[in-house]
Parts: sequence; C-alpha cells; structure tokens
Amino acid sequence: MTVTPRPARQRGFTFIELMITLTIMATLATVAVPMAQVALQRDKERQLRAALIELREAIDAYKRAADNGHIKPGLGESGYPKKLEDLVDGVPDQRSPRKQNMYFLRRLPRDPFAPPGTSAAASWARRSYASPPDNPTEGEDVFDVASRSDAVGLNGVPLKQW
Repeated sequence: MTVTPRPARQRGFTFIELMITLTIMATLATVAVPMAQVALQRDKERQLRAALIELREAIDAYKRAADNGHIKPGLGESGYPKKLEDLVDGVPDQRSPRKQNMYFLRRLPRDPFAPPGTSAAASWARRSYASPPDNPTEGEDVFDVASRSDAVGLNGVPLKQW
C-alpha cells in the first residue's frame, strides 16, 4: 500500500478576508473619531466652566474685601479689581497693621478655547461694572469675565454667554 502525499495547505489570509477586516476597521475608525472629538470638546467645556467659577469667586471675594474695608477703593470706584492680574499680584490689606498683601488667586486660569500663545489675562473678555448686561464692554474695572470664543457649546449656548 502506497500513500500519496497530500499537497500542503497554505496558511494565511485570503484577499477577501483581508478586505473584510479592513472594512470593519475603517467602520470602527469612522465611529471612534467623532466620539473622540466630542470627548475633547466636553473636556474643554469642563475646564472653561471650572475656570469661570474660579475667576468669578475671586472677583466676588475681592469685592467683599473692598466692602469690608480691607481694600481701599478710590473715590467713585466700584470696589471691583481694576485688572485680572490684581487677583494674583495681591493688594495691601488696609486693616492689617503691617499692610500685608491679600491674594485671591494663586494663578490666573487661561481660557481653554483661546488660541495658543495667548496670555491668561488676554484670553478673557471682561465686563465692567458700568456696562449693561445686554452689551458687556470693558471699562475701568473687572465685574465679570467670559470666553472670547465664537464657538457654541455642546448644550447649544454660545461660550461667550456662559
């Protein structure tokens, strides 16, 4: 009895199997990219929300200190900081015997939607105490801050109005 050898089977993928695999990978990539973009947008919006809260709380603390006599505003001034840098640089405490500086922020947060290279202070739009709420403009003090970005958030509200 003689045994005839069988031809060896080739191992590997056929062209059709390779094309199906590539099609599945491309489909997964087209789904994953928009999800990653939304996740990035959501993270930037979270950073913006946190920075706005931090800045607004510091501005309010500055105003409370001015109202309580710790900061001496000039005649006719609102008691709000003249510039955002005052929150970091500090101002002399008028009630302290040694006139130690009062600090309201460790660092000035940067608007995450600002173009790269923009300084933290320049990244924010400022509203003065004297400007109307429907037309916020800069003035002699900083009453509120907002993003300068023209983008619209995932909630449908423009970032300038946050």
